Amino acid sequence: MRDDRGTETDHAEHATERGDVPGWVLVTLMTAGLVVALWAVAGPLLEGAFRQAISSVTGQG
Repeated sequence: MRDDRGTETDHAEHATERGDVPGWVLVTLMTAGLVVALWAVAGPLLEGAFRQAISSVTGQG
């Protein structure tokens, strides 16, 4: 394979420049897990606060 200067390069050299794909996958999965966990805890609390706010505005409650 040739690089930008027109010289031959090693394929392994290019493979190391791609980055750590498994690391990014792990970060993405961990972030998604944190979002799900926070949503599970905060969801019912936010729903209760929303319902209370709506009922206080509409006078039903």
